[in-house]
Parts: sequence; structure tokens; C-alpha cells
Amino acid sequence: MRSSLAPGIKFITSFPRDSWYRGFILFLTFLFYTAYHMSRKPISIVKSELHRNCSTVIRPAHLNVTDNDTWCDWAPFDQDNYKTLYGVMDNSFLVAYAIGMFISGIFGERLPLRYYLSCGMLLSGLFTALFGLGFYWDIHSVWYYGFVQAMNGLVQTTGWPSVVTCVGNWFGKGKRGLIMGVWNSHTSVGNILGSLIAGVFVSSAWGMSFIVPGIVIACMGVLCFFFLVEKPEDVNCSLPQHHEGDEEEPLLRNSSSAEEIFSSPGSSTPQPAGEQPEAISFTGALRIPGVLEFSFCLLFAKLVSYTFLYWLPLYIANVAHFESKAAGDMSTLFDVGGIVGGIMAGVVSDYTGGRATTCFVMLTVAAPMLFLYNHVGENGLGTTIGMLLLCGALVNGPYALITTAVSADLGTHESLQGNSKALSTVTAIIDGTGSIGAALGPLLAGLISPTGWNNVFYMLITADILACLLLSRLVFKEVRGWCCRGGRHRGFKEI
Repeated sequence: MRSSLAPGIKFITSFPRDSWYRGFILFLTFLFYTAYHMSRKPISIVKSELHRNCSTVIRPAHLNVTDNDTWCDWAPFDQDNYKTLYGVMDNSFLVAYAIGMFISGIFGERLPLRYYLSCGMLLSGLFTALFGLGFYWDIHSVWYYGFVQAMNGLVQTTGWPSVVTCVGNWFGKGKRGLIMGVWNSHTSVGNILGSLIAGVFVSSAWGMSFIVPGIVIACMGVLCFFFLVEKPEDVNCSLPQHHEGDEEEPLLRNSSSAEEIFSSPGSSTPQPAGEQPEAISFTGALRIPGVLEFSFCLLFAKLVSYTFLYWLPLYIANVAHFESKAAGDMSTLFDVGGIVGGIMAGVVSDYTGGRATTCFVMLTVAAPMLFLYNHVGENGLGTTIGMLLLCGALVNGPYALITTAVSADLGTHESLQGNSKALSTVTAIIDGTGSIGAALGPLLAGLISPTGWNNVFYMLITADILACLLLSRLVFKEVRGWCCRGGRHRGFKEI
């Protein structure tokens, strides 16, 4: 009697080879960028430990101190200018990140992504750990911490253009918003894990809050070296379709023919065998329709997101009077909301074809919600949780959509005539411009917060409104396209 195939094996073999590779690359790049964000988050948790209210801390009996107000603080953050010094550290990282991002995309188009990404993660692990080692080496120089942060910001620019390029190489335009919306949750997952790991050590030995994430991202660099596959053609998989056509197949489909997945008669003509397209120039990438508008919109959207990333735990500790660990744990709810917001933005933009309109609506609603959170957010635990989730979804949804699906759409724009060597450069331009806002946000928060948290929120609301205005032309084009055709308008064909 012939034995039947085991159910587990039957399930595994029901998916074509292409789908397994695509799922593997999606999972692998998810892990990589989770580690990147995990290593960035500890600084926001540790801030409330470097400068504390020492009157609420039990002083060891054997400790001799001359200043009862600052005995538990970590010099040089024990003085009244500690918020300014926090701003210096944040901007050491963010300014270096913004500058490096424009250069990183150019290298990403010309170097093997596997080597580039592996080296970036190994160096990120080194500099993240060096910040934490300052605790054990008893270093009290702001120049040391500023330098380590700047170097970490520079090497971390290897991450985003590389992972977006890799995912863009493997996945076509169909359902890109949904796929990348789910995939982009690595940003929030990394922030949550970074907060939780830092919270475990922050009150006992804050140096480990940096050393542990540093080790994790370095291990991810080793994993990348051994397993990353940059392009489908490297393992004889079929190429995805990047432009409009009949691509309506699901991510994983039961089919015996791998060629049927992500392919259609309308696919772009591939380059002749042996002929590699030239990488696009920086100015050439800027001329792609929609790149400038989305870049400057991201500048203001990322300003808001990164201000929350770096200052939310301290805001919760100061306003809601939580302990350092509790404030860090509570701040993760903002990132949980960000996961939901990113997925929602991707699904809606896929269905409507309106990437710009989706961002515009979410940013428009975010502005009054930020105002409301500042005034009622501390009125009870339930209100705090609800407002953090809602604000996280509305703030991070557009940010996630622009840095993933929009970047991939523009980097494989049909005006490039099948040249896929623009994806890293376009991604770097968009995220690099956004990173200028990421650097400005925490800096402005550090300068404004001494005048009151209300003023910080007014600054964030203004940034949201400006982000909306920058998308107005694209929104008009999308709405006009819907009206003219009476149906869905997909992509950026008429921009």
C-alpha cells in the first residue's frame, strides 16, 4: 500500500521555490533593520537615568558626597544644562546620519549589498557597545559620547538603502504597500525591543543597555554575510514586475510554476544578457517625478517621529511622573501604534492607488491628535495608553509608507526604462532628506523644552501641517486621476 505524503511536507512543497526565497529575504531583512533600530533606542531610555531627581533615591551609607542634589547623576549630565547636552548627543548621531545617508545610497548602488550591509552592522555593534563601555570605563566627557554617537550615525546609514533595495529587488509593485507596511514594522519592533532591553539594565548598570543591543546587531552582520541574497537572478528565481500591468497574484500562491508568480505579459523588458545598466546619478534621481515632494514631506514627518523617539520617555517621566523603566515601557505603546499605522497606510494606499493622499489624510488627522494628547494624555492610565497608540499610528503611518512603498515605487519608476540601479540612490535621497528633520526635531525639542512641553507640541503640530502642504500637488494629481477615470489610480504615472 502506497503511503501518503506527510501533511507538513505537502504544505511546504505547495509553495513554489520563488515564494520561499521571497519570504526568506523578507524575514532576513526584517531582522536586520530591527537590530538597527534596537541599537538606536537605548539612549532615549538612559536619559532619565543620567540625570535624576536624587532626592527620591536612597543613598548608600558608605557614599561620601558634597552635593546632595546631583550625587546620583552621571557627569557631565549632572548640571542644569543636561537637556542641551542630550541635544548634542542626539544631533551628533542624527546630523552624521543625515549627511552620511546621501553618500550611502551612492555606495549602495555600486558595492555588493551583502558586504556593505554586513560591515555596517558590525561597525554599528562596535560603536553602540563603546557608548555603554563608557559606564564601565568611568568616562565623563561629553566629547567621547558625542564622537561615538556621530560615528554610529555614520555607519548606520548603510542599513536603510540596503534593505529597501534588497526588498525592492525581490518584490514587484502589486501589494507592495501591504507587504512593505507589514515589513516596516521592524522599525517599531526594534524600538520596542531596544526599550525593553535597556529598561532591564537602566537602573542597575546602564552600560549594558547599549552593550547587549551592540552584540545583537553585530551577530546580525555575521548572519547577513552568510545568508543574504541580493537579487532573484542570483539564485535563478523569476524577476518581479515593478510597473503597472496584470500583477495581481498573492505573495504566496499554490502553483507548480514558479514563473507564474510576480510576472505578467506587461513586464518591463529586461537588460540584455551580460549588459549591466549604469547606476543613476544623484541629479538624475532628483528628476524622477515625486522624489522632491516626498523627500521634503518626510523631512517634517520624520521630525515629529524622531522627536517622540528620543524625548517621549523623558516627557512621560516628567509629566506623568513615571519611573525611568516604567516610562520606557510606556513609550513602547507609541511604536505599537506605529506598527498598526504603517500596515493601515500600506493597505489603503494599495487599494486606492493614492500614496500621497493616504499620507495627507493621516498627517492632517495627526495634528489635532497631538494637541489633544498634550492636554489630556496624562489624565489616567487608560487615556495615556489610548492616546499613545493613536498618535503612534497617525505619526508613523505616513513615515513608514514614504520610506518603504513610495521609495520602492519611485526607485523603480517606469521613466527609468527598466533600470533597477536607482533604488538605493532614490531611497537614500528620500530618507536622507527626512533625516535632516530627524536631526532638527530632537535639537529643537532640547532647546524648546525648558520653556515648557506645550511649546514642543506646538512645534510638532506645525511640522505636521507643513508636511501636508508639501503633498498638496501630488494629492491634487491623484484626486484628478480618480475623477477622470472613475476608478483606482495606481502609481505615479501622471505625476
